[in-house]
Amino acid sequence: MLRGMLVPISLLSTVALCASSMAQFETRASISPSALPHAGAVAVGDFGGNGILDLAVIGSGSDSIQILYGNGDGTFHQGVTYGVGVEPSDLATASLRGNGVLDLVFGGYHNDNVWVMLGNGDGTFGPAVAYPITAWAYMVVISDFTGSGSLDIATTEADNTYGVYCNCVEVLPGNGDGAFATPVTTPLPYGLTAYVIVPGDFNDDGKLDLAAAGESFPNYEVAVLLGDNSGAFNADGHYKVSGAPSSIAAGYFTSDKEKLDLAVVPGLDVLLGDGNGIFGRPVAYSSNMVPSSVVAQDFDGNGVIDLAVAEPGNVDSAVTVYSGSADGSFRVGGSFPVGTHTGLNFIVAADFDGDGKPDLACVNYTDGTVTILLNTGVVSFSPTTPLNFEKQAVGKTSAPERHPHQHGNYGAEDSIDESRRRVRRDFDLRRQGCAGGELQDQRNVLSVEAGSGAGHDQHYRQRLVEAAGD
Repeated sequence: MLRGMLVPISLLSTVALCASSMAQFETRASISPSALPHAGAVAVGDFGGNGILDLAVIGSGSDSIQILYGNGDGTFHQGVTYGVGVEPSDLATASLRGNGVLDLVFGGYHNDNVWVMLGNGDGTFGPAVAYPITAWAYMVVISDFTGSGSLDIATTEADNTYGVYCNCVEVLPGNGDGAFATPVTTPLPYGLTAYVIVPGDFNDDGKLDLAAAGESFPNYEVAVLLGDNSGAFNADGHYKVSGAPSSIAAGYFTSDKEKLDLAVVPGLDVLLGDGNGIFGRPVAYSSNMVPSSVVAQDFDGNGVIDLAVAEPGNVDSAVTVYSGSADGSFRVGGSFPVGTHTGLNFIVAADFDGDGKPDLACVNYTDGTVTILLNTGVVSFSPTTPLNFEKQAVGKTSAPERHPHQHGNYGAEDSIDESRRRVRRDFDLRRQGCAGGELQDQRNVLSVEAGSGAGHDQHYRQRLVEAAGD
């Protein structure tokens, strides 16, 4: 039975100034890959098989993928740059052959293919192999959508290179050897054009589903698509959210570990699931900073999922952590500065220094940096590794500084949404790029308990940052 649409409840009262937090900034590394003037997204994985996490980076305006090798302490050094002949729109990683060696999957901006680069296990990758899809992919995710035990690729798509609209999700069934079959196409319901997707078993039937978020004019909505283990999906309700979705995360936000929940930005709308594919009315933990990315993780180690959101800012960028409660509610925790520029458009959580605590990689489109925030264990992050894709001073350390959580003021919400709508429809001017890239290896690709990164249109988000600052 199709479910109706629910509109969000706004909890403006929950967004207050939080207590000040201490932060120290130290630049430990500098890297300037000329192929990536604007870093857009990262995928995280142990590409070298040495037990240390590495990064694969894509950027707007570049037809390259840059590998950054981890040093095990939250710093990185420059690796191989791969020219792939197309500007990547999104990036994900998993062991597609089930051999523990991580591979790469990416979509192409204005290119009706998804591409696969098989890993060699030593931090290098083979040539990109194209698999045709109906339209070009806003976002790619990897999981077993067909119940075969092999990993599949799911995409969300709008128009193809000829301007013909698909407005669909597609699943390319995996053969288990790194090759993929013809895609299975599911048209999106409710007039939806989906920008971001996240997998999860939302009705607890053992089959992976998708939550797809985007625009159903004049509303922004999240649709629940129940999987049938064939790669196809059935509509199961839609929910109005409070802004143009740029990121979505799934996780067990309450103490009930059988009911998956959702978080969507920029409104930071939280939708609690009932375990049967139905979600409650969205609760908006509103932030005037127009968040661009969200991840769900237990950052403080208390067994409850927290939310971290990227806030591009109108002067500086920051990451704000919302502390979770066992009932699925959240309160503002700490706000942590990331560099000295606006344009923070993507974050992903992983343990970069091997201490067992989830850290954050933060991508700033404007200044081309990737900053690693190390988790001190009390939801306090130390930004130790800005990786500059243009110029950066080395060895400069600032004194600790006070950084209270503050919100900007961008005017009426309807004017912001109209700016988003114009940007989304301006196909000729935008440079599409989804910032996917959550760690998806054999250990966690079938689990979304620890949260997600989902993916994003990096140029779209950057244009929203510029529009909000006007």
